[in-house]
Formats: sequence, structure tokens, C-alpha cells
Amino acid sequence: MPSFVCQVCHSAFEVPQTALERYPNWEPKYCREHSPNRRPSAGRKKPPGNAKLRTSETSRREENLTRSEVLAKYTAGPPTGVFTDGSANPNPGPGGWGVVWVEDGEIRFEKHGHEASTTNNRMELTALLQAYRAIPEDASMTVYTDSRLCVDTITKWAPGWERNGWKRKGAPLKNLDLVKPLLAAARARPNCPLEWIPAHSGDRWNEYADSLATAWMRAEP
Repeated sequence: MPSFVCQVCHSAFEVPQTALERYPNWEPKYCREHSPNRRPSAGRKKPPGNAKLRTSETSRREENLTRSEVLAKYTAGPPTGVFTDGSANPNPGPGGWGVVWVEDGEIRFEKHGHEASTTNNRMELTALLQAYRAIPEDASMTVYTDSRLCVDTITKWAPGWERNGWKRKGAPLKNLDLVKPLLAAARARPNCPLEWIPAHSGDRWNEYADSLATAWMRAEP
């Protein structure tokens, strides 16, 4: 089964692929223990310190740093690659996307955008599409996203949907206006694999891409 990383406790958890295919715009972010919709068992006490952990992680996710603040605060993570991020706040609602291409810690290219009405997944896919279009077809580098759903969509599911005429049983496919060109752009750059990177874990350029994706919230150019 596909695995994800909880944004509260950072532990890995699995979700059946049938559930992911049934809800194509859903990207699991919390394990069962930390799900906001989880109902505590009768008579079960909340683990000590759990509230503090949740508050700490929530604050970390909502730092909303500028690009210069990210560079001053974070140093970890891969120094080379193309890093992407996208989000909507609320979801669905207004959102943004960001891309930064770095080599040995030096920025070669960056770009970001904003839409008045969108979803998290559309912004994540848009960021990836913009990233692949910015990379020469003969380039060799890794493209990073913190969306496991996007990675699975492009590397696992979309080729099967294509073979089936972009159809599947059950729920209709969504965001094909982004998925189709993204799949083609990724295929045209065979030496630029798509990899998942943990969100908000202190990786400098992932945090930088997040800052680009939320620049619209701070009215930054």
C-alpha cells in the first residue's frame, strides 16, 4: 500500500490504494492517531504532551516565512535539484505555487504564481509542470515535491489511466488538464526523476519553495 508521513508525529502510515483512487484530490497528511477527525475511545486519556506536540507542529507548518528568512534559518537538505510546492488556503480557495532550481546551493531559476480559486492538488501539479517546462530536455537532476499524491499520480497511476483512454472505473479522473501535460513533460526529461521530500522538515530549498508558493499571502512580488 502507498505510504505517507504524518505531519504531526512524522511516522509513516499506509493508506489503501483503493481509497486514494476513490478520492483523487485527497492527500493523507495525518496518521490515525493524529487525524483531526478521529474520535477518542471512551475512557481513553490523551497522551501526556500530545497537545504540546500538536501545537508545536502546527506553528511550524504556519511559519509563513519570506524567502530571505528561509535562507537565514535553514541550511539542511539537498543542495542541488528543482524544488516545488503548492497550496490553497483554505482548500479549495485561493492558492499559489512555487519552483526553485538550485545547483550547489546557488539559485539558477525561480518562479511562482497565484490563483484566486483552486485546490492544494492543482497548485502542487502546476508547480511540477512549471518545473519540468523550465528544465532542458537533456538535463540531469532530481525534481522534488512534498506531495506523495503527485509522485504516485505521475509515476504509478497516470500511465495506466493513459493506457485506458484516460478513464477508470468508479470516480471520474480530475485535473487531467494538468496531469496529461505533466506526464508528457516528465517523460521528455528521462534523467530528471521525480522524488518525494518531507514537508516542513527543515530542508532549505523545500522551505524556500513553500515560501514562493505562499508569497501571494504576504503580497510579495
